[in-house]
Amino acid sequence: MSIRRFVCTAACVLAWMAVQAPAAFGQEHDHSAGEREAYRVEARQAGGAPVIDGVLDEAIWRDAATIDRFTQQEPSDGAPASERTEVRLLYDAQHLYIGVHAYDSDPAGVIATEMRRDSPRLLDEDNFQIILDTFRDSRSGYMFVTSPLGAKLEQQVFEEGAGNLRGAASNINRDWNGVWDAAARRTADGWVAEISIPMVTVRSPDVDVQTWGINFMRSIRRKNEQVYWSPIPKPYTLTRVSLAGTVSGMTGVTRGLDLRLKPFLIAGGRRDRTGASVSQHALRDVGLDMKYGLSSGLTLDVTVNTDFAQAEVDEQQVNLTRFALFFPEKRDFFLENSGQFTVGTQGNDRMADLFFSRRIGLSASGQPVPLLGGARLTGKSGGHNMAVMQLQTGAAFGRPGENFLVGRYSRDIGQRSRLGGLLINKEGIDSPIFNRTMAADAVIAPTPSLSFHSFIARTASPGVADNQQALHGRVLFQNSRWNTYGEYTDIEDNFKAEAGFVPRVGIRTSKFHIERNPRPGGLIRVMEPMFNVQYTTDQQNRLITRRLHHMVGTRFQNGAYLNIVLNRWLEVLDGPFAIQRNVTIPAGVYRFHDWNFTFNTNPARRVYERFTYSPQTFYHGTRRDIDAAVGLRASSRASAEVSVSRNDVDLQWGSFVVNLAILRLDYAISPRMTVRSLSQYNSSTRQLSASVRYNFIFRPGSDLYVVYDGLQGNLPGRPEVRNAQLVVKMTYLVSR
Repeated sequence: MSIRRFVCTAACVLAWMAVQAPAAFGQEHDHSAGEREAYRVEARQAGGAPVIDGVLDEAIWRDAATIDRFTQQEPSDGAPASERTEVRLLYDAQHLYIGVHAYDSDPAGVIATEMRRDSPRLLDEDNFQIILDTFRDSRSGYMFVTSPLGAKLEQQVFEEGAGNLRGAASNINRDWNGVWDAAARRTADGWVAEISIPMVTVRSPDVDVQTWGINFMRSIRRKNEQVYWSPIPKPYTLTRVSLAGTVSGMTGVTRGLDLRLKPFLIAGGRRDRTGASVSQHALRDVGLDMKYGLSSGLTLDVTVNTDFAQAEVDEQQVNLTRFALFFPEKRDFFLENSGQFTVGTQGNDRMADLFFSRRIGLSASGQPVPLLGGARLTGKSGGHNMAVMQLQTGAAFGRPGENFLVGRYSRDIGQRSRLGGLLINKEGIDSPIFNRTMAADAVIAPTPSLSFHSFIARTASPGVADNQQALHGRVLFQNSRWNTYGEYTDIEDNFKAEAGFVPRVGIRTSKFHIERNPRPGGLIRVMEPMFNVQYTTDQQNRLITRRLHHMVGTRFQNGAYLNIVLNRWLEVLDGPFAIQRNVTIPAGVYRFHDWNFTFNTNPARRVYERFTYSPQTFYHGTRRDIDAAVGLRASSRASAEVSVSRNDVDLQWGSFVVNLAILRLDYAISPRMTVRSLSQYNSSTRQLSASVRYNFIFRPGSDLYVVYDGLQGNLPGRPEVRNAQLVVKMTYLVSR
């Protein structure tokens, strides 16, 4: 039996077994109606607004609805929380207020060193998390996180995160910037936090009495313990909003005019030197972003002369493959509600994202293209999800301006299933060039653990008549013990999604993945042995890539992680592959393998390390990769991390070494005032870059940025390049 036929057969057998005999897999069930009613709380109206200062001393908190029963997920699923957590809920017409008293029998053991806004390190320390499913659709939500130091992080969740676990695509928008307030402080018996979430920050139905899905999670880091109000079984997280509890009884809620205006002002200068040629010019600009609630569920965003001067620079990556690398979106305008435009393949391998916002307003090399303006309408009405965006770019780099129209519609079916469609139209201004993508997609989830994901798409471009289709299908079974899936993707030769990310066309790829997660106890919390086979042919079914992936991951009780991987590859090169400027691999059939040994220490330590060593054969030669990182949390305000990667390649057609070094420095003057620095050196491009960003949030939603970006490069045979730019940007939020 061929590997491809084995993959398809295994996927069919998996689906049949999951439907016919779920008990054999240890399948969990969502809360029944009775179980969900056990986690219901009636919010109480506040007699006045509490001061958000991290002290629960106002008399109104004594009258608040109180929650104090939490259940462990980690380490002992279903056991009572080892430390008491008390949550108090109040609301008024314009805000939801949450007070948290996180008791701790060892208050000195509370781990809190991170004060920066939106730092992922916040999730490695003691923290408290909230999720609000305001439409109670069991699919989407707004997530808010704070810590004993009052650090803040917020996220938008779509399709229950749908893949915040390995094996499915992520639908968590980690870069959403919602307007809310929080303050916290450590106490003699643990720590306390106060949180204020404006009603205008979250969309909700237009009804007299608000009833939302809600859940809370506390992380007690020294014990590596996670506890929930409404229990969430392994392997899921707080994003599993179908298992959330309920908050009800909120009346008289108003969003005011539901209008937010955010004008911005920019000033600065830029200097570029290429060899002996020097140019200098001033930077000055104004623009406006507007957000208006057309209804309780629909939001209109308008942007005029949009600028992204405050966006963080990309972290460099080393590419020793034949295909493009993926860089995440970091520009604010494209981040909010971004998940509503998502249609693509699932999993860690990004074979096709049909819409990729970095194709708008950025050149192929990542240089900014003027974004003259645009509008976006997103929201929900009943079970209907709608997202429409139109943007206009200006002429740049010898190319005409372009107009982008992106439309997405989906219909919720049952508790977790969905049908939808996508249309993308890209047209050059005063140009006959165009590109269109049309797609239909579906998610069918007949049980909590079993789901089917699929899409079919077609593109259209001038002068191309056929072979422009793509399709994808996956069946996934996932619960506390198993993570198993099979999938098939077919992307024809002329499929050209210019507003998407599709690194490889003309392929048919089959995958099968099986993973078991035993929990042996002792020092080991969970193991992750897995096997994955990937089989790729061209459109004539000729094998061109095969990968056999073996892995055993071990997560320890303190959060440290050990991973051992063996990949066995077959690659067919139909043409020469220029892997470096002076090294080209000729066409042929190549078989090689790579080992990967990774160890990460406990990420909550003040000094933490990551180390990976990967010896391998590589295109009839050898290759050795080393990646190492050391991080230091010097205090609650200062942190640093240095990472170094080295790729040492020895081939019969030439040898080369690529080194990449990255230094990150962060200093938090307060939770609202931070300085971040990113310095990078890449030996393959001989470029040294530095970026420093100061951010002062003088009130929620209103910011001052001072950003410096510099780059110098000296590739052999090319003129030396030195660029420097200093920009000051101020935004001011007016909300009515």
